Amino acid sequence: MEKLIMIFENNKGFARMKEMRESGIQTRDIAKAVEEGKIEKLKPGLYKLVDYPFDEHESFASVCNVDKNAVICLLSAAAYYELTTFNPSEIYVALPMNTPRFKLNYPPVQLYYFNGKKYEIGIEEKDTASGRIKIYTREKTIVDLFRYKDKLGEDTALESLKTYMRRKNKKINILSDIAVQLGAFKKMEAYIKGAM
Repeated sequence: MEKLIMIFENNKGFARMKEMRESGIQTRDIAKAVEEGKIEKLKPGLYKLVDYPFDEHESFASVCNVDKNAVICLLSAAAYYELTTFNPSEIYVALPMNTPRFKLNYPPVQLYYFNGKKYEIGIEEKDTASGRIKIYTREKTIVDLFRYKDKLGEDTALESLKTYMRRKNKKINILSDIAVQLGAFKKMEAYIKGAM
C-alpha cells in the first residue's frame, strides 16, 4: 500500500492505471484501495488519492487530469482570477469541437465546445498544489464572457471587465486584439471605452 500511495504523492494526488501497473501494483490492490476508500476512481484508468492535501483548485486539477484538452473557462476562470464575486457551483470547461464527452461524478461540469481559434487562443498552464491546470487568460475569459453574455448574463461580463480595468496589470491591447479575432469587439467596444 505504501508503494501505491507514493505513486499518487509523486503525481500530486492523481495516478493512471498504466503508471500503477508499470510500477508493479496489481489490479486487485488498486481495487482494494478503491473499496477501502483510500483512492477514488475518476474515470476508467484515472484515480485520485482521497487523503492528498489538495488546495482549493482540486476540482480544476481533477477536470484537467480527466481530459488533457480540458481548459477552465468562462465563470470558473473569472472566479479563479477574482474578476467576479460570483462563485459557480459547477466547473466551466472548454473542449475542442468534436471531442468526446466525458463524465465525472464529481465535480459537476458544464462543457462548452469551441472550434478553431475560439478554443486555441489564450490557453495558459498554471501549477497549483493540486497539479497543473489549463485555464484561459484573463483577457480571453472576459471576451468569452461577452460572447456568452446572453446565456450567462451581462452582469458577470460587465463586472469582470470593470474589475479587470481597475487592475494595474491590465493589457487593453491584448484584450481588444482577442475580441477582434473572436468577433466580439463590437459587443465590447463601448464597455471597454466606458471602463477606461
